[in-house]
Amino acid sequence: MFSEAIKQKLEKMYNRTEELERLLSDPSVISNSELYRKYSKEHSLLLAFAQNYREYKNLLNELKNLDELKSSSDTEIKIIAESEYVNLSSRLEKLETEMKIFLIPPDPNEGKNIIVEIRAGTGGEEAALFAGDLFRMYCRYAESKGYKIEQMDSNPTGIGGFKEVIFSVSGKDVWKYFKFERGIHRVQRVPETEASGRIHTSAVTVAVLPEAEEVDVEVKPEDLRIDTYRASGAGGQHVNKTDSAVRITHIPSGVAVACQDERSQMKNRAKAMQILRAKLYDQKMVEQENSIIEDRRKQVGSGDRSEKIRTYNFPQNRITDHRLDFSIHRLKEVLEGDMDELLEKLITADQEQRMSSIGR
Repeated sequence: MFSEAIKQKLEKMYNRTEELERLLSDPSVISNSELYRKYSKEHSLLLAFAQNYREYKNLLNELKNLDELKSSSDTEIKIIAESEYVNLSSRLEKLETEMKIFLIPPDPNEGKNIIVEIRAGTGGEEAALFAGDLFRMYCRYAESKGYKIEQMDSNPTGIGGFKEVIFSVSGKDVWKYFKFERGIHRVQRVPETEASGRIHTSAVTVAVLPEAEEVDVEVKPEDLRIDTYRASGAGGQHVNKTDSAVRITHIPSGVAVACQDERSQMKNRAKAMQILRAKLYDQKMVEQENSIIEDRRKQVGSGDRSEKIRTYNFPQNRITDHRLDFSIHRLKEVLEGDMDELLEKLITADQEQRMSSIGR
Protein backbone atom coordinates (compact mmCIF):
# COMPACT_ATOMS: atom_id res chain seq x y z
CA MET A 1 0.00 0.00 0.00
CA PHE A 2 1.06 3.59 -0.59
CA SER A 3 2.23 5.76 2.29
CA GLU A 4 0.02 8.67 3.35
CA ALA A 5 2.44 11.14 1.72
CA ILE A 6 2.18 9.32 -1.61
CA LYS A 7 -1.61 9.11 -1.33
CA GLN A 8 -1.77 12.88 -0.83
CA LYS A 9 0.35 13.44 -3.96
CA LEU A 10 -1.89 11.14 -5.99
CA GLU A 11 -5.03 12.85 -4.72
CA LYS A 12 -3.58 16.25 -5.61
CA MET A 13 -2.77 15.08 -9.14
CA TYR A 14 -6.29 13.69 -9.56
CA ASN A 15 -7.84 16.93 -8.32
CA ARG A 16 -5.73 18.81 -10.85
CA THR A 17 -7.07 16.56 -13.62
CA GLU A 18 -10.65 17.42 -12.66
CA GLU A 19 -9.74 21.11 -12.45
CA LEU A 20 -8.27 20.99 -15.96
CA GLU A 21 -11.45 19.37 -17.29
CA ARG A 22 -13.46 22.28 -15.89
CA LEU A 23 -11.01 24.82 -17.31
CA LEU A 24 -11.12 23.26 -20.78
CA SER A 25 -14.88 23.78 -20.87
CA ASP A 26 -14.60 27.41 -19.71
CA PRO A 27 -15.48 29.81 -22.58
CA SER A 28 -12.77 32.27 -21.51
CA VAL A 29 -10.15 29.52 -21.83
CA ILE A 30 -11.56 28.20 -25.11
CA SER A 31 -11.28 31.68 -26.63
CA ASN A 32 -7.62 31.93 -25.56
CA SER A 33 -5.82 29.57 -27.96
CA GLU A 34 -2.47 29.71 -26.13
CA LEU A 35 -4.01 28.97 -22.74
CA TYR A 36 -6.27 26.26 -24.16
CA ARG A 37 -3.29 24.56 -25.81
CA LYS A 38 -1.32 24.72 -22.54
CA TYR A 39 -4.14 23.18 -20.48
CA SER A 40 -4.87 20.56 -23.16
CA LYS A 41 -1.28 19.38 -23.13
CA GLU A 42 -1.24 19.14 -19.32
CA HIS A 43 -4.58 17.31 -19.32
CA SER A 44 -3.44 14.78 -21.91
CA LEU A 45 -0.40 13.96 -19.76
CA LEU A 46 -2.62 13.35 -16.71
CA LEU A 47 -5.44 11.50 -18.45
CA ALA A 48 -3.91 8.00 -18.24
CA PHE A 49 -3.09 8.62 -14.57
CA ALA A 50 -6.69 9.67 -13.81
CA GLN A 51 -8.03 6.45 -15.33
CA ASN A 52 -5.62 4.38 -13.25
CA TYR A 53 -6.42 6.34 -10.11
CA ARG A 54 -10.16 5.76 -10.49
CA GLU A 55 -9.51 2.03 -10.86
CA TYR A 56 -7.20 2.16 -7.83
CA LYS A 57 -9.90 3.76 -5.66
CA ASN A 58 -12.49 1.22 -6.84
CA LEU A 59 -10.14 -1.66 -6.05
CA LEU A 60 -9.57 -0.34 -2.54
CA ASN A 61 -13.34 -0.28 -1.93
CA GLU A 62 -13.79 -3.76 -3.36
CA LEU A 63 -10.97 -5.13 -1.22
CA LYS A 64 -12.52 -3.54 1.87
CA ASN A 65 -15.83 -5.29 1.15
CA LEU A 66 -14.13 -8.61 0.43
CA ASP A 67 -12.17 -8.34 3.66
CA GLU A 68 -15.48 -8.29 5.53
CA LEU A 69 -16.81 -11.23 3.52
CA LYS A 70 -13.74 -13.30 4.39
CA SER A 71 -15.07 -13.42 7.94
CA SER A 72 -18.45 -14.76 6.79
CA SER A 73 -19.87 -17.81 8.53
CA ASP A 74 -20.96 -19.10 5.11
CA THR A 75 -18.07 -21.34 3.99
CA GLU A 76 -18.82 -20.97 0.25
CA ILE A 77 -18.96 -17.18 0.42
CA LYS A 78 -15.77 -17.13 2.50
CA ILE A 79 -13.84 -19.25 -0.06
CA ILE A 80 -15.03 -17.11 -2.98
CA ALA A 81 -14.16 -13.91 -1.11
CA GLU A 82 -10.65 -15.14 -0.22
CA SER A 83 -9.96 -16.16 -3.84
CA GLU A 84 -11.21 -12.85 -5.25
CA TYR A 85 -9.25 -10.95 -2.58
CA VAL A 86 -6.00 -12.56 -3.77
CA ASN A 87 -6.77 -11.70 -7.41
CA LEU A 88 -7.66 -8.09 -6.68
CA SER A 89 -4.65 -7.64 -4.38
CA SER A 90 -2.39 -8.75 -7.22
CA ARG A 91 -4.05 -6.26 -9.57
CA LEU A 92 -3.73 -3.50 -6.96
CA GLU A 93 0.00 -4.18 -6.56
CA LYS A 94 0.52 -4.00 -10.33
CA LEU A 95 -1.54 -0.81 -10.53
CA GLU A 96 0.51 0.84 -7.77
CA THR A 97 3.69 0.12 -9.71
CA GLU A 98 2.17 1.68 -12.84
CA MET A 99 0.99 4.72 -10.90
CA LYS A 100 4.41 5.37 -9.36
CA ILE A 101 5.64 6.18 -12.88
CA PHE A 102 3.35 9.23 -12.86
CA LEU A 103 5.07 10.46 -9.69
CA ILE A 104 8.41 10.68 -11.46
CA PRO A 105 9.23 14.36 -12.13
CA PRO A 106 8.65 15.02 -15.84
CA ASP A 107 11.65 15.38 -18.12
CA PRO A 108 11.76 19.07 -19.14
CA ASN A 109 12.56 17.99 -22.70
CA GLU A 110 9.70 15.50 -22.98
CA GLY A 111 7.70 16.14 -26.14
CA LYS A 112 10.46 18.07 -27.88
CA ASN A 113 11.82 17.22 -31.30
CA ILE A 114 15.55 16.62 -31.49
CA ILE A 115 18.74 17.33 -33.42
CA VAL A 116 21.25 14.48 -33.64
CA GLU A 117 24.97 14.93 -34.35
CA ILE A 118 27.04 11.90 -35.34
CA ARG A 119 30.83 12.39 -35.52
CA ALA A 120 33.55 9.94 -36.45
CA GLY A 121 36.05 9.57 -33.59
CA THR A 122 38.87 7.09 -33.09
CA GLY A 123 39.48 4.92 -36.15
CA GLY A 124 39.83 7.17 -39.18
CA GLU A 125 37.99 6.02 -42.31
CA GLU A 126 36.51 2.99 -40.54
CA ALA A 127 34.95 5.31 -37.91
CA ALA A 128 33.50 7.45 -40.70
CA LEU A 129 31.96 4.36 -42.31
CA PHE A 130 30.39 3.35 -39.01
CA ALA A 131 29.04 6.88 -38.56
CA GLY A 132 27.24 6.26 -41.85
CA ASP A 133 25.94 2.93 -40.53
CA LEU A 134 24.52 4.60 -37.42
CA PHE A 135 22.92 7.35 -39.50
CA ARG A 136 21.15 4.77 -41.66
CA MET A 137 20.14 2.80 -38.54
CA TYR A 138 18.50 5.87 -37.01
CA CYS A 139 16.79 6.74 -40.30
CA ARG A 140 15.29 3.25 -40.58
CA TYR A 141 14.22 3.24 -36.94
CA ALA A 142 12.59 6.66 -37.37
CA GLU A 143 10.74 5.43 -40.46
CA SER A 144 9.40 2.44 -38.51
CA LYS A 145 8.03 4.83 -35.87
CA GLY A 146 6.56 7.25 -38.40
CA TYR A 147 9.02 10.00 -37.46
CA LYS A 148 10.23 12.63 -39.90
CA ILE A 149 13.99 12.96 -40.50
CA GLU A 150 15.63 15.94 -42.18
CA GLN A 151 19.35 16.01 -42.90
CA MET A 152 20.73 19.39 -41.87
CA ASP A 153 24.45 19.23 -42.59
CA SER A 154 27.09 16.64 -43.37
CA ASN A 155 30.73 16.08 -44.17
CA PRO A 156 30.76 12.87 -46.25
CA THR A 157 33.80 10.82 -47.13
CA GLY A 158 34.54 9.37 -50.54
CA ILE A 159 33.54 5.77 -49.76
CA GLY A 160 30.12 6.21 -48.18
CA GLY A 161 30.94 7.33 -44.65
CA PHE A 162 30.62 10.60 -42.75
CA LYS A 163 33.15 12.58 -40.76
CA GLU A 164 30.05 14.31 -39.41
CA VAL A 165 26.32 14.26 -40.12
CA ILE A 166 23.64 16.37 -38.42
CA PHE A 167 19.91 15.72 -38.77
CA SER A 168 16.62 16.54 -37.07
CA VAL A 169 13.98 14.04 -35.96
CA SER A 170 10.39 15.11 -35.32
CA GLY A 171 7.39 13.16 -34.08
CA LYS A 172 5.69 11.86 -30.93
CA ASP A 173 8.10 10.79 -28.15
CA VAL A 174 11.31 11.20 -30.19
CA TRP A 175 13.22 12.52 -27.16
CA LYS A 176 11.94 9.63 -25.02
CA TYR A 177 13.61 7.08 -27.31
CA PHE A 178 16.60 8.87 -28.84
CA LYS A 179 17.96 10.42 -25.63
CA PHE A 180 19.53 7.06 -24.73
CA GLU A 181 21.72 7.20 -27.85
CA ARG A 182 23.91 9.97 -26.41
CA GLY A 183 27.48 8.85 -25.94
CA ILE A 184 30.26 6.85 -27.55
CA HIS A 185 29.41 3.93 -29.82
CA ARG A 186 32.26 1.49 -30.38
CA VAL A 187 32.50 -0.91 -33.33
CA GLN A 188 34.69 -3.99 -33.67
CA ARG A 189 34.95 -5.49 -37.15
CA VAL A 190 37.28 -6.31 -40.03
CA PRO A 191 37.37 -3.33 -42.42
CA GLU A 192 36.79 -4.08 -46.10
CA THR A 193 40.16 -2.47 -46.82
CA GLU A 194 41.99 -4.74 -44.35
CA ALA A 195 43.76 -7.44 -46.37
CA SER A 196 45.06 -9.37 -43.35
CA GLY A 197 41.62 -9.84 -41.81
CA ARG A 198 42.50 -8.14 -38.51
CA ILE A 199 39.68 -6.82 -36.34
CA HIS A 200 39.77 -3.05 -35.92
CA THR A 201 38.14 -1.05 -33.12
CA SER A 202 36.70 2.37 -33.93
CA ALA A 203 34.47 4.85 -32.12
CA VAL A 204 31.73 7.30 -33.06
CA THR A 205 30.25 10.11 -30.95
CA VAL A 206 26.48 10.63 -30.91
CA ALA A 207 25.02 13.79 -29.37
CA VAL A 208 21.25 14.24 -29.01
CA LEU A 209 20.04 17.81 -28.50
CA PRO A 210 16.43 18.79 -27.69
CA GLU A 211 15.22 21.23 -30.33
CA ALA A 212 14.76 24.72 -28.88
CA GLU A 213 12.00 27.17 -29.66
CA GLU A 214 12.67 30.90 -29.71
CA VAL A 215 10.97 31.16 -26.31
CA ASP A 216 13.40 28.60 -24.83
CA VAL A 217 16.51 30.63 -25.52
CA GLU A 218 17.00 34.28 -26.52
CA VAL A 219 19.40 34.88 -29.39
CA LYS A 220 20.11 38.56 -30.02
CA PRO A 221 21.04 39.52 -33.60
CA GLU A 222 23.89 41.68 -32.36
CA ASP A 223 25.45 38.64 -30.68
CA LEU A 224 25.83 36.79 -33.97
CA ARG A 225 28.61 36.81 -36.55
CA ILE A 226 27.41 35.35 -39.85
CA ASP A 227 29.90 34.31 -42.53
CA THR A 228 29.14 32.92 -45.96
CA TYR A 229 31.44 30.84 -48.13
CA ARG A 230 31.42 28.42 -51.01
CA ALA A 231 30.26 24.92 -50.16
CA SER A 232 32.65 22.02 -50.64
CA GLY A 233 32.05 18.41 -51.51
CA ALA A 234 29.21 16.84 -53.47
CA GLY A 235 26.48 19.08 -54.74
CA GLY A 236 26.96 19.92 -58.40
CA GLN A 237 28.17 23.02 -60.17
CA HIS A 238 26.65 25.40 -57.58
CA VAL A 239 29.41 24.34 -55.19
CA ASN A 240 32.02 26.41 -56.97
CA LYS A 241 29.79 29.26 -58.13
CA THR A 242 27.74 30.48 -55.16
CA ASP A 243 28.49 31.40 -51.56
CA SER A 244 25.64 29.25 -50.26
CA ALA A 245 27.34 27.81 -47.16
CA VAL A 246 26.71 29.62 -43.87
CA ARG A 247 28.64 29.71 -40.61
CA ILE A 248 27.05 31.38 -37.57
CA THR A 249 29.05 32.18 -34.44
CA HIS A 250 27.36 33.12 -31.18
CA ILE A 251 29.93 35.59 -29.87
CA PRO A 252 29.11 35.53 -26.11
CA SER A 253 29.35 31.73 -25.85
CA GLY A 254 31.77 31.01 -28.70
CA VAL A 255 29.40 28.35 -30.08
CA ALA A 256 29.73 28.08 -33.87
CA VAL A 257 27.67 26.08 -36.34
CA ALA A 258 27.83 25.70 -40.12
CA CYS A 259 25.49 24.40 -42.83
CA GLN A 260 26.23 23.82 -46.48
CA ASP A 261 23.95 20.99 -47.63
CA GLU A 262 21.26 23.23 -49.17
CA ARG A 263 21.75 25.10 -52.43
CA SER A 264 20.06 28.16 -50.94
CA GLN A 265 21.99 30.40 -48.57
CA MET A 266 18.69 31.29 -46.88
CA LYS A 267 17.87 27.62 -46.17
CA ASN A 268 21.37 26.95 -44.85
CA ARG A 269 21.07 29.97 -42.59
CA ALA A 270 17.70 28.78 -41.22
CA LYS A 271 19.09 25.32 -40.47
CA ALA A 272 22.21 26.75 -38.87
CA MET A 273 20.05 28.89 -36.57
CA GLN A 274 18.01 25.82 -35.66
CA ILE A 275 21.16 23.93 -34.65
CA LEU A 276 22.55 26.97 -32.82
CA ARG A 277 19.40 27.37 -30.72
CA ALA A 278 19.53 23.68 -29.79
CA LYS A 279 23.18 23.98 -28.73
CA LEU A 280 22.53 27.13 -26.69
CA TYR A 281 19.47 25.55 -25.06
CA ASP A 282 21.50 22.49 -24.15
CA GLN A 283 24.19 24.76 -22.70
CA LYS A 284 21.51 26.61 -20.71
CA MET A 285 20.23 23.32 -19.27
CA VAL A 286 23.77 22.42 -18.19
CA GLU A 287 24.13 25.70 -16.34
CA GLN A 288 20.73 25.33 -14.62
CA GLU A 289 21.14 21.77 -13.40
CA ASN A 290 24.46 20.43 -12.13
CA SER A 291 23.18 16.90 -12.60
CA ILE A 292 23.20 17.40 -16.35
CA ILE A 293 26.88 18.37 -16.49
CA GLU A 294 28.17 14.81 -16.28
CA ASP A 295 25.47 13.65 -18.70
CA ARG A 296 26.46 16.32 -21.23
CA ARG A 297 30.17 15.49 -20.87
CA LYS A 298 29.42 11.90 -21.80
CA GLN A 299 27.42 12.74 -24.88
CA VAL A 300 29.93 15.14 -26.43
CA GLY A 301 33.10 13.27 -25.59
CA SER A 302 36.10 13.02 -27.84
CA GLY A 303 35.05 9.73 -29.37
CA ASP A 304 37.63 7.84 -27.34
CA ARG A 305 36.83 4.23 -26.42
CA SER A 306 37.06 4.97 -22.68
CA GLU A 307 33.65 6.69 -22.73
CA LYS A 308 31.75 4.00 -24.59
CA ILE A 309 28.05 3.31 -23.93
CA ARG A 310 27.62 0.53 -26.51
CA THR A 311 29.79 -1.91 -28.47
CA TYR A 312 28.88 -3.42 -31.84
CA ASN A 313 30.90 -6.61 -32.32
CA PHE A 314 30.51 -7.86 -35.91
CA PRO A 315 32.47 -11.16 -35.65
CA GLN A 316 30.21 -12.30 -32.78
CA ASN A 317 27.02 -10.68 -34.16
CA ARG A 318 26.68 -9.04 -30.74
CA ILE A 319 25.63 -5.64 -29.43
CA THR A 320 26.44 -4.87 -25.79
CA ASP A 321 24.96 -1.90 -23.94
CA HIS A 322 27.42 -1.15 -21.15
CA ARG A 323 24.96 0.88 -19.08
CA LEU A 324 22.83 -2.22 -18.54
CA ASP A 325 25.53 -4.85 -19.03
CA PHE A 326 23.10 -6.32 -21.55
CA SER A 327 23.90 -8.06 -24.85
CA ILE A 328 21.84 -9.26 -27.79
CA HIS A 329 23.02 -11.29 -30.78
CA ARG A 330 20.96 -9.47 -33.40
CA LEU A 331 23.47 -6.94 -34.70
CA LYS A 332 22.32 -7.02 -38.32
CA GLU A 333 18.66 -6.53 -37.40
CA VAL A 334 19.45 -3.61 -35.07
CA LEU A 335 21.51 -1.85 -37.74
CA GLU A 336 18.51 -2.28 -40.03
CA GLY A 337 16.53 -0.18 -37.55
CA ASP A 338 15.04 -2.85 -35.25
CA MET A 339 16.04 -1.04 -32.04
CA ASP A 340 12.92 -1.61 -29.93
CA GLU A 341 14.37 -4.33 -27.69
CA LEU A 342 17.41 -2.23 -26.77
CA LEU A 343 15.51 1.00 -26.20
CA GLU A 344 12.63 -0.53 -24.22
CA LYS A 345 15.13 -2.07 -21.79
CA LEU A 346 16.80 1.32 -21.34
CA ILE A 347 13.46 3.06 -20.78
CA THR A 348 12.41 0.43 -18.22
CA ALA A 349 15.75 0.61 -16.40
CA ASP A 350 15.55 4.41 -16.30
CA GLN A 351 12.02 4.33 -14.88
CA GLU A 352 12.98 1.76 -12.24
CA GLN A 353 15.97 3.82 -11.16
CA ARG A 354 13.90 6.99 -10.86
CA MET A 355 11.04 5.18 -9.08
CA SER A 356 13.43 3.71 -6.52
CA SER A 357 13.65 7.13 -4.88
CA ILE A 358 9.84 7.32 -4.49
CA GLY A 359 8.57 5.94 -1.20
CA ARG A 360 5.58 3.65 -0.94
